[in-house]
Amino acid sequence: MKKLVILAIIATLGVMSCKDDDNGTPTPSGEDLTGIPYDPTPHELTIPPGLPSMEIPADNPLTVQGIELGRRLFYDPILSKDSTISCSSCHLLTRSFNDNTAFPPGVGGLVGNRSSMSLLNVGFQTKGFFWDGRSQTLEDQALHPIENPVEMAEIWDNVELKLRRHADYKQRFREAFGIENSNEITKELAAKALAQFERTLISANSRYDKKKFQQDPDPFLLTDLEVDGQKIFYDDLLGEPGAATGHCAHCHDGGALYSSEVYRNNAITQVASLSDFPDKGLGAITGNLTDNGMFKSPTLRNIALTAPYMHNGMFQTLEEVVDHYVSGGHYADNVVLLSISPQNFTEYDKQALVAFLHTLTDTSYYDNPAFANPFE
Repeated sequence: MKKLVILAIIATLGVMSCKDDDNGTPTPSGEDLTGIPYDPTPHELTIPPGLPSMEIPADNPLTVQGIELGRRLFYDPILSKDSTISCSSCHLLTRSFNDNTAFPPGVGGLVGNRSSMSLLNVGFQTKGFFWDGRSQTLEDQALHPIENPVEMAEIWDNVELKLRRHADYKQRFREAFGIENSNEITKELAAKALAQFERTLISANSRYDKKKFQQDPDPFLLTDLEVDGQKIFYDDLLGEPGAATGHCAHCHDGGALYSSEVYRNNAITQVASLSDFPDKGLGAITGNLTDNGMFKSPTLRNIALTAPYMHNGMFQTLEEVVDHYVSGGHYADNVVLLSISPQNFTEYDKQALVAFLHTLTDTSYYDNPAFANPFE
């Protein structure tokens, strides 16, 4: 009898040990990872001339191991529901970590209503992420695509299970973050790794960078047409009778991003009132009527590589974009008239402005193995 009681107690304790204290659901014990060395190597970013220092969160310092883990997660379709879509599916290396569709397809070919944004120099952004600014940090930004039904269409609980069962990822999460058990692999750590990798995606070696920031003495670095486009972009001709002034730098300043990170209605949608925007953009996040139809000004770096343009991909070429701004677009009560108003551009002025935008192209990062797909 005593033997039966002891066995019953052991059985009860065994059941209790594999229960979650909160809801009683079975919880696997996970795998002990303490046998794997944890000695992360700090990574120092090389910031090119002309770019500011980058703010790195104190709770997510850059390490060689964390960045490499993030690179693998970025290129691995394991994050999606059916293992067909990775972050890199919509953010291509040779397209300024953008893609060339208005609405990139997700799992099952489903599409949303916005284009992808470039990730180059994304670590320098400080005023929100996505077209509508819904995320305030890169770490939070990295969480969203996985559960978006028209992107990766997965849930993080499943992703965590897949990563915990994956021998290589168990080791890499240990090496990057010092976890002691595979059950400690979480979406938050995955997002931190992705954010670390994204902060390394720096590009600032265009012809215009060489002229403005690197002080290249080559007098033929820019053509006369491109120099004239530069003057239009920066309003250097402001005040001269009949001169074309683009007012471009108000939304796309000439600093690190060629974006002031402002949210504007750039008059591409005709509506009867501010309540009628089919995509409310920033307004859907803030709830403010005057924010409806406002979207973040994207970087102009490598803009020639990222067609089609605007949040909905409505323009196929830079020439179409310039024509839109010259025309004045569609008025609404929250349009900034300084930047969106009929301009007295000649055809030469338009060509010059587009030519200048091409000087912001940098393809040297193509050959950086640290940015490339580790599975190829």
